[in-house]
Amino acid sequence: MENALICVVEDDPDIARILQTYLERERLRVVCAADGEAALAQHRSLNPALVLLDVNIPKKDGYAVLSEIRRRGDTPVIFATAMADDIDRLTGLRMGADDYVVKPFNPSEVVARVKAVLRRTQGGTAAKLVRHGPIEADLNAHVARVIGGDGASVSSLNLTLSEYRILVLFLNAPTRVHTRAEILDACLPESDALERTVDSHVSNLRRKLEKAGAESYLVNVRGVGYRLAVLG
Repeated sequence: MENALICVVEDDPDIARILQTYLERERLRVVCAADGEAALAQHRSLNPALVLLDVNIPKKDGYAVLSEIRRRGDTPVIFATAMADDIDRLTGLRMGADDYVVKPFNPSEVVARVKAVLRRTQGGTAAKLVRHGPIEADLNAHVARVIGGDGASVSSLNLTLSEYRILVLFLNAPTRVHTRAEILDACLPESDALERTVDSHVSNLRRKLEKAGAESYLVNVRGVGYRLAVLG
């Protein structure tokens, strides 16, 4: 459970900041999204261990976000919302939410609910890995590494959050060419970065891969974008 990645979806920056502070005190890692589209982009690129989700958020409401998350898989979701009526609570739980917390809430209670759901859903689960050639990412542990040719030596990649997001995006579809705009939308949704910023992140990622022994695995497709090398 320690170091599990929690996605806090909350459009009130003060509430988001409070939740982040309390969660990080418990050695949980946190990313925040201020609207439904950003939340789904974070979920796609980072595969968080749990999503803490408000209902009344811009672009896509919490119900739409939960529906899409359930279509993709079984990521635990806790609603944290001001919608306190029984019908709202029942709607959320029937749609597949794992828990439902009503605002105003005690942040310590929210953290306790998060930890309880993580214990229930993560107990005994195997690592979820994505791999291409020698490059591997453990989506549960949120770490990346390069496996040596002998299969025994391992070089851990000390990646920034943005670099890790980009690597996982590539690993999930290694031979697909990702445009800079797509990378920006999927991996840097909460920033005001320009497309040329992607080049800087990819360059740093390539340098770290090469240093770990994975040379020529990150390919620039001129005029289009980036992908991983085709194997074989």
